[in-house]
Amino acid sequence: MRDRSEADFERYVEQRSARLVRTAYLLCRDWATAEDLVQTALARAWLVWRRVGDDPDPYVYRILTNTHASWWRRRWRGEVPTLELPERATGGNPYADLGTRDALRAALAALPAKQRAVVVLRYFEDLSDETIAGIVGCSVPTVRSQASRALAKLRLNPAAIAAMETGSRL
Repeated sequence: MRDRSEADFERYVEQRSARLVRTAYLLCRDWATAEDLVQTALARAWLVWRRVGDDPDPYVYRILTNTHASWWRRRWRGEVPTLELPERATGGNPYADLGTRDALRAALAALPAKQRAVVVLRYFEDLSDETIAGIVGCSVPTVRSQASRALAKLRLNPAAIAAMETGSRL
């Protein structure tokens, strides 16, 4: 393990912040809360950055999921927007895929927090079961059983099935 510098942290934030925000959004389903969650996780990571190993991702993802869990347990939901803005599309018809993405997000939101975290980290962040186990704080077989149960629930959800068949991206 090498001593990490401030420049390493800045590079990490530049390279990973968009992905961390997306992961946080999939956990909490609110962009503003996701940004706050990432900011809090990065602030906590900064405090021990010099001691973080060569691969800081598992450490930061663990902070992210633990912080989300502690905020969720608090039962404080913060401000709730009264008007929902449409997402920005990257090209073509800006509203073509919104229905299936919303259906997939709703199906994902219906999962318990731990199952949702496993699905997000495995299928959207493409992390290994071992890495997920370290982040979530459970054993590898538990990760696999949580993923299996989550997929079984998603397979029973007609909206999720339609979204998966069309290959919708969140």
